[in-house]
Amino acid sequence: MNIDGKTAVITGGASGIGFATARQFASSGANIVIGDIESGPLEQAVSQLRDTGASVIGITCDVSSESDVMSLRDGALDEFGAVHIVFNNAGVGGGSTIGTPKAMWDWVMAVNVDGVVNGINAFMPLLLEQNEGHIISTASLAGLGGVPGMGPYCASKFAVVGICEALYHELQQRESNVGVSVLCPGFVKTRIFEALRNMPDELRELTGTARSDPNAEAGASAVMMGIEPEIVGSAVENAVRSNKFWILTHERSAIRTTEMRAEWMRSGVPTRVNLEKAAKG
Repeated sequence: MNIDGKTAVITGGASGIGFATARQFASSGANIVIGDIESGPLEQAVSQLRDTGASVIGITCDVSSESDVMSLRDGALDEFGAVHIVFNNAGVGGGSTIGTPKAMWDWVMAVNVDGVVNGINAFMPLLLEQNEGHIISTASLAGLGGVPGMGPYCASKFAVVGICEALYHELQQRESNVGVSVLCPGFVKTRIFEALRNMPDELRELTGTARSDPNAEAGASAVMMGIEPEIVGSAVENAVRSNKFWILTHERSAIRTTEMRAEWMRSGVPTRVNLEKAAKG
């Protein structure tokens, strides 16, 4: 798929992987629509892209809200007349499997899973009607294998992988020209472990509980050893251009994680997770 002159909508686009991908698409001539829940960083991201000559707008959007995502779609259509690329990227972390309150699980699932569902429901009819486009959703290596200290996050990312696989097969059955990709990166230098900054006020008192697991500190350290977001942005563009389903920025870790599950199933011998090795890809 050609990028030049197309319109790309990116959620969670004001920072991290989302912003890096926005810059990548913009450098290839795409119109950019950034959706983000943080208005300040959103304004800054739009300003930075416009300074490079990009055609870009920003729309405040909570992806867990269906109406917000529909408004994001409508704003993109009002500004650019069409949408060709949709990147369901917004996401949050949120605590251990043990001891994390149900309300925190609900929040993580609402952002990470409902955000993807809302993006598909809002934009897929457009893409199908024009029989052109590509939709990418951000999962994780944590969507390919369970990670200690990240239960809600793992659950949500496993769900995203399953949704994307099902969507891929449905599009194949339709013989549609619309492409789909799932992004499963390892550790990337983003603010994922600061995601609690966007937590609803009513969950603020749960923050201490979510931070109490020592695995969270190990995960945060691994993030700081991760790859730069620009590497991921380039991989996303390459997948759109080549209509590639799996986007594996840490391919060896992704494949080995999947192999280890199969070995565990066959032998009954459990796997051991090494976050430091995962960070190195």
